[in-house]
Amino acid sequence: MVAYDKIKSNLKKMGYKLTPQRRNILNVILEHEGEHLSTLEIYDLVKKDCPEIGLATVYRTLQLFEDIDIINRQNFDDGCNRYELADPEQDHQHHHLICISCGKVSEMEDDLLEELEQEVKIKKGFEIINHKLKFFGYCEDCSNKMKRNGKKNV
Repeated sequence: MVAYDKIKSNLKKMGYKLTPQRRNILNVILEHEGEHLSTLEIYDLVKKDCPEIGLATVYRTLQLFEDIDIINRQNFDDGCNRYELADPEQDHQHHHLICISCGKVSEMEDDLLEELEQEVKIKKGFEIINHKLKFFGYCEDCSNKMKRNGKKNV
């Protein structure tokens, strides 16, 4: 598990120990890579292997992991923060497609904004280092379901 070893090494370099609680939280995040888990979802999954862990410990660990760029926090306007593994090789975070019907979140890996970023730099002299983009709409399943039921996408 290359990511695990790299993260463990980075924690050590920064002066942090990989405590059993942090290890369990990290394992859950790695096991659910590509998903966008909330704090409570992570807590519930961690409690299966580490029943003594407290919710406050999960919150503190997620904050630490975010501060040292192990994870990215996302807000999909659903009332809670969600987390995903950070990719240190990526210049920008990827885009998210959020279904307003079923809540499904999918990722758009292509960076579609490079040309726009260059235009902003040229016209405004503004050096963009990152961006977050969320598209809200209907996923293919929900869209097809609405079409079958004779409803228009609103």
